[in-house]
Amino acid sequence: MRTRQVALALLPTLLLPACVATTTTTRTWGDPYAQGEWARYGRVEQVREIVRRQQGDPAAGAVAGALIGGLLGAAIGGGTHYDRWGYAHRGDGAAGAVVGAVGGAAVGAAASQGSAEDRTYEVFVRFEDGGGETYTYRGYSPFRPGDAVTLTPRGLVHG
Repeated sequence: MRTRQVALALLPTLLLPACVATTTTTRTWGDPYAQGEWARYGRVEQVREIVRRQQGDPAAGAVAGALIGGLLGAAIGGGTHYDRWGYAHRGDGAAGAVVGAVGGAAVGAAASQGSAEDRTYEVFVRFEDGGGETYTYRGYSPFRPGDAVTLTPRGLVHG
């Protein structure tokens, strides 16, 4: 009985990730000009905005909450009860399962609501030597298409 209760208590950690969907896009590049003082001139050709949204799913949260609450309610609600004459009666925990399922559904739906948003900007630069590179900025873009830029050992700057 103790093992069953521990397993039921750990069940939420398996079901809760199903209540939120997250999407992410990443890109990595290196700097081939990392030595000495130098400058590379170019122009911003395009800026791409990438929006990463994390959206809760209240329906999935309600289902997961109902399952978890129902299982925990049945485990806790079931057991042996003694009447006033000392006779033992074994309960099936159905009432506990129903109460747990209803409560769990409400809590799960509320916990899965809401969203978060993160913006990243990819700035594509075409350099005078014919090469092109993409630079990523989080939260805002310091450059617009058409801006003249200079790449130095300290990074990309206006001019």
